[in-house]
Amino acid sequence: MEDKQLVLKCKRGASDALERIYQKYKADLLILAMALLNDKSAAEDVLHDVFVTFVQSLEKFRLTGTLKGYLLTCVANRARNTNKAKHYQSVGLEAVESFGSNSDEPPASIIFNEQLQQLSSAMAQLPYDQREVILLHHQAEMTFRAIAESLGISNNTAKSRYRYGLDKLRLILDEVEK
Repeated sequence: MEDKQLVLKCKRGASDALERIYQKYKADLLILAMALLNDKSAAEDVLHDVFVTFVQSLEKFRLTGTLKGYLLTCVANRARNTNKAKHYQSVGLEAVESFGSNSDEPPASIIFNEQLQQLSSAMAQLPYDQREVILLHHQAEMTFRAIAESLGISNNTAKSRYRYGLDKLRLILDEVEK
């Protein structure tokens, strides 16, 4: 309900409502973009492009589902377009460091950051289509049906990409453990 009110306020020109939406979803959107692009600056560009487009289309915009789901889908689509334009580049783990733990306890922070780097590295090794479905399902909390509609694929294809992606992720992470 809060999101619908925020969108209405944005349509009326309330910049504080837009800032609230941005602050509320920025982290989730940036994490998704970073995971799909493996490039922090490109992820930030995608995030800002999505918000600029959102503001430009506010007059015609109608919220039919969740705002978070809508924005995450926009980020995934923009990231896909960016990847097509760049022909997918891999990036080193140093770009992931800023997404570390906020814990003040050094041992917990070190363990968290190491695990995050391992997961990020493993995710980067997955084919883009599998990584995209996994992230949309977990990060955006989208159903397979919604993912299939968003990507223009069948429901079974979305499920297969998810399953194959998780299987590959397990293999990659098991190799890291050894």
